[in-house]
Amino acid sequence: MNPITSFLVFVLVAAAVAVGYTESLLLVIVLLAVAALVAASLKMANVWQKFVILRMGKLQSVKGAGLFVIIPVLDTVVAVIDGRIQTTAFNAEQALTRDTVPVNVDAIIFWHVHDAEKAALAITNYREAIDRVAQTSLREMIGSSMLAALLSDRKEADEQLKTDIGQKTAPWGISVSSVEIRDVAIPEALQNAMSRQAQAEREKQARVILGSAEAAIAGKFVEAAEVYAGHPWALQLRAMNIIYETTKERGATILMPSSMVDSLNPTAATLAFALAANDPLANNRAALNVDAPVTRGVPAGAATVG
Repeated sequence: MNPITSFLVFVLVAAAVAVGYTESLLLVIVLLAVAALVAASLKMANVWQKFVILRMGKLQSVKGAGLFVIIPVLDTVVAVIDGRIQTTAFNAEQALTRDTVPVNVDAIIFWHVHDAEKAALAITNYREAIDRVAQTSLREMIGSSMLAALLSDRKEADEQLKTDIGQKTAPWGISVSSVEIRDVAIPEALQNAMSRQAQAEREKQARVILGSAEAAIAGKFVEAAEVYAGHPWALQLRAMNIIYETTKERGATILMPSSMVDSLNPTAATLAFALAANDPLANNRAALNVDAPVTRGVPAGAATVG
């Protein structure tokens, strides 16, 4: 009973009680009868409610928000339909995918009644029917989908479920707003296998990247070697810089190969060759010294001591 009807009934009953002390019993009976009639005939629907009314077994009307009156005994309110958006959770346990993998899927559906007459008269219990239809559609969707697609394409699966469930519930006056898959659970053994597969794929990708990096580094080393080949002094400066960098740490012990020591301490022949390459006069002197006769085992033009 709505608040307005309750208030009117209370006033009539109070008036009957008050009149009973002073007036006749007939007036009291009349007031109580009116109170009963108001309670049975005056109805009120909230803004989200729809009242489906039958008169002698036939559809009389569907009343919306506000106050309305029905005829007692002749009219019957058979259903009060809530027009707000409703939610229904449903799941499918141990459903086999197209590639025969058992999965447990949890989902939720958002729906509302757009036709109160059909929801009240076309089906016995539309809430229970929605739950059954949603579970059936979910199992059909899982059976026609591969596991990889089910795990990666959630939005596509949601749209497919929305379309399938909406087509089945439309004749009942129910519209499906959206369907969302909340969780897809797979067996633990399969999870471990998929984890190992993903790890192997990442390891493969890491090795490919490392190989590409090594190839790029080798190419840069080749370019550097070509530069150092034409500039021996640059190579010696680079070697000295490497030694300096390695001696920054305190207490470090450096073992240098003899070849590196030789490269840092060029011989007189190496210096003479380098100077000869840059001095034309030195080339002439070298030619004269080569052609000069050798006396007492000492080449002509060689420096002597004492």
